[in-house]
Amino acid sequence: MKVYFCGSIRGGRDDVVVYRRIVQKLQSYGTVLTEHVSSGELTDRGEDATAAGDRAIHNRDVDWLRQCDVVVAEVTQPSLGVGYELGRAVDMKKKIFCLFRPSSGRSLSAMIRGADDGELFLVRDYDEDEVENVLEEFFNSLQRT
Repeated sequence: MKVYFCGSIRGGRDDVVVYRRIVQKLQSYGTVLTEHVSSGELTDRGEDATAAGDRAIHNRDVDWLRQCDVVVAEVTQPSLGVGYELGRAVDMKKKIFCLFRPSSGRSLSAMIRGADDGELFLVRDYDEDEVENVLEEFFNSLQRT
């Protein structure tokens, strides 16, 4: 299984420790095409785009979205890029699982929470200490369908 993980990069790296936990768990289900999002070395300046440029990063990531079987997004830290990725994934009719931590004190965008249709687009509130179990429940439900 190919998994596309979405997490904030240029929108802020406050949740990178959570991203690392998520990606480590996702790797037990298949190949995480975007594991670099969980790297502690990646700053809010993003990847070193000088060699490839922003267009190359965009095109690579859209290609990975096309290839993936499922999209998992941590949406607690607001991010234009994550929102864009989710919109593209919806258009591609990908299975999407969004994770949000209410304990952050933030409110999730109505455009994300309101997209939950109970089938292709799912939003789950969670506490950080339960993230592995939440992912396990989600992937177990995929295997049953």
